[in-house]
Amino acid sequence: MKKILLIEDNQDVRENTADILELENYKVLTAEDGKIGVVRAKQFKPDIVVCDIMLPELDGYGVLQKLSEDPSTSSIPFIFLTAKTDKADIRLGMNLGADDYLTKPFEEKELLDAIAIRLKKNEFLKKEITRNVQGLTSFLEEASDYMDLESLSKNHELREYEKKEIIFWEGDNAHSLYFVESGTIKTYKSTEAGKEFVTGLYSSGDFIGQLSLLNTNGKYVENAMVLEDAKLSVIPKKSFTKLLHGNPVVSKKFISMISNNLIDVQKQLVAMAFAPVRQRAAKALLELYNKGIIKEKPNGGMGIAREDFAGMIGTATETAIRTLSDFKDEGLITTDHGRRIIVLDIQELKEIADFG
Repeated sequence: MKKILLIEDNQDVRENTADILELENYKVLTAEDGKIGVVRAKQFKPDIVVCDIMLPELDGYGVLQKLSEDPSTSSIPFIFLTAKTDKADIRLGMNLGADDYLTKPFEEKELLDAIAIRLKKNEFLKKEITRNVQGLTSFLEEASDYMDLESLSKNHELREYEKKEIIFWEGDNAHSLYFVESGTIKTYKSTEAGKEFVTGLYSSGDFIGQLSLLNTNGKYVENAMVLEDAKLSVIPKKSFTKLLHGNPVVSKKFISMISNNLIDVQKQLVAMAFAPVRQRAAKALLELYNKGIIKEKPNGGMGIAREDFAGMIGTATETAIRTLSDFKDEGLITTDHGRRIIVLDIQELKEIADFG
């Protein structure tokens, strides 16, 4: 049963409105002023707040402000009840983060419809997004509905890429965000000496290109190449911008979706700056293992070129090969006839990655 907090100082309106909501099978909590309303919102965590603007102690704007400042209540949908019809008052409430408003006197159906719509939209915020094309499509459709836009899912397409195919070059106009449905992608930068510095390896469930779309000059900041035949969902920059700036709630959920691998990249860069080669190599092997690029058994995984592995750990190819040979001699890894790396001792690699 969904919980509704009704904050209304007029006793008749409060009791009549509560009766309407309870008949619709909602559990209703009430408060007669703004301060009590804030306390009850934080105590009971309702699914939605319906709040009058003109209240004693603390007005509706103040209630919304207090709830917005608390992470535990900031995402609760908020509907204003108001006798005010001035556009400036309504705009103030919406700018503070209100989801909707109803002008008194309101029809019973208006109230019930407004609550039902906001509760439905709030379910979108709580839903876990499956990291595949179906999950992405579902997110885009529900985000479009939340922001009252034409479906953003119509604007993204699934493209297939072959091994060694370039997705984008550094310096190209950044026009799309890419979601990896399958395959493996490497991003890298070329040094003045003509060598490659691998900035990331991405597999199913990862996004690439997001930093470039945020780049002020509108250019891709690195190259992206396919290491294993891949299927990528392509989201145009226009849709990316709408998801990022169109609505703060959608933006927060979208950023959490696309930022996970950025955190991984940051950790990788910090490790590369301060860790010894042996530790960096162990971390890289674990990353490749976690992404399914290398396996624990023969014929598993796709393998990785030694120069790409060297680029991941920021060292010369010869040094990378020597470190891998050391790991092989120690029984931590082996290779098959196709020179694919096979992990033999995950726990020992974790020890090296953590402690050097």
